[in-house]
Amino acid sequence: MDPQPQLPVFIVGAPLLFAVVVPVLGRVWRHSAFLIALATVAVAAVASALSLELVLRQGAFSYYLGGWAPPVGIEYVIDEVSALVSLVITSVSFLVLISTRRWAEREAGDRPGIFYGLVLLLLAGLTGIVVTGGLFNLFVFLEIASLAAYALVFIGGRKAMLAGFRYLIIGSIGGAFYLLGVGFVYFATGTLNMIEARELLEVTENARAAQVGAVFIFAGLGLKMALVPMHLWLPDAYEHAPSSVNSLIAPVMTKVAAYAMLRMFLSVFPAGFLSGSVPVADALLILGLIGIVFGSIAAAGQTDIRRMLAYSSISQLAFIAVGIGLGTPLALAAALLHIVNHAAMKATLFLAASSIRLRVGLQRTHNLTGLGPRMPLTMGAFAIGSVAMVGIPPTAGFFSKWYMVQAGLDEGQWIVVAVVLLSSLLTAVYLFKVLEQAYLRPAKPEPSAHHDAEQGGSADAAARPSEQAMRPVVERAREAPFDVWLPLVLLAAATVGLGIANVVIMEHVLLPGVS
Repeated sequence: MDPQPQLPVFIVGAPLLFAVVVPVLGRVWRHSAFLIALATVAVAAVASALSLELVLRQGAFSYYLGGWAPPVGIEYVIDEVSALVSLVITSVSFLVLISTRRWAEREAGDRPGIFYGLVLLLLAGLTGIVVTGGLFNLFVFLEIASLAAYALVFIGGRKAMLAGFRYLIIGSIGGAFYLLGVGFVYFATGTLNMIEARELLEVTENARAAQVGAVFIFAGLGLKMALVPMHLWLPDAYEHAPSSVNSLIAPVMTKVAAYAMLRMFLSVFPAGFLSGSVPVADALLILGLIGIVFGSIAAAGQTDIRRMLAYSSISQLAFIAVGIGLGTPLALAAALLHIVNHAAMKATLFLAASSIRLRVGLQRTHNLTGLGPRMPLTMGAFAIGSVAMVGIPPTAGFFSKWYMVQAGLDEGQWIVVAVVLLSSLLTAVYLFKVLEQAYLRPAKPEPSAHHDAEQGGSADAAARPSEQAMRPVVERAREAPFDVWLPLVLLAAATVGLGIANVVIMEHVLLPGVS
């Protein structure tokens, strides 16, 4: 791969640079923080789109930071997979930033510059993970993204600080495991470049060190992506984080960790190494199957919509782990397709939930009765996201599940087929429960004895009505403002568009990218 235009610098470097600039300018002109952050993410998204177009036209390319070629310098690699995932991260983040601006104004208080600086730092870390060609550089970006995420979660108040501290402790352990694994791989190969490590691992005599390194790497990334039973940090972090934060980290944060795990199969460890020399693939398959069922059942038992969506994410991430565990080109492509699809679907659901809380202060599923006709665009988008999560054609969720079922049948893994079908039924149970409340049950005129916003910090308190006033608020509810619902509707449309375009994405991007 010959070095090509400097597009990777704009993908990673623009958010990283303005993460430092925005806090300074935000103190001088308060409203500039949002505008600069939005423009920066737009630049990264355009650079990602141009990179994908260039890859499809000319093939994969590399960029050597500072002109220093590896192993001395840092290499950014743009191929079909990294360009697409980078485009999804930046595009979804762009829409989320627009839709949650009103929440961010409340939750960031008088420090919007620091808030948006952390957001850009998070995105710089996530895009860096996607495009880097070095094992240690991946660790650096992983920790940049994690540190920014911890700080953003802390903004949500006392319970969010406790959830964020748990997230910090477990995330730090995950980072330490990954770094320790990288050390063993370096001991076995003498390089930190992914492609060189793969070539050397095919002929290395230090196989035992590489095996130990693989175990540590996947344990660390499993903690980062909340793979069962390493998921304990995620439900509280998603539930108690500010609405402007969980709507951002839920669609992209754990998916990038899953992408990093998949990248180990594609670029670092030789074919068969993770299924023969060390049974990492089998472990991922087993834990993934368990996680799909566990996450779906746990989600069905929740009454808080954010916590329900958090357990739903655990189930969907486990689905991705199953595809990585199967390890065939079709299964890996299906896992990547689900990373893309789930980013759009989960952003739709979380933004709908934040829109509801912004307008009427509700987050308990049993208090959403009659809300569908009163907030038609928001609840319509939530319905499309729910249908996609269940896996009903022509939405995106159906096709990633369809390809995963095909991959399971090709390998004779009937349990994969059964669990994927079961997960669709369980997903319908907890998401259609919300739709039933919103559309099929009229709003009750009497006041409710339960108020569903007892969690969260001061920002939540500003949005919630009193207990006696809750039902009248539901009855008077109106659609969210234009800048809140438009990104939500666009994401809902994207879940359908990704489904319609699934064949093009699979044949021209993902299957060539994993081959």
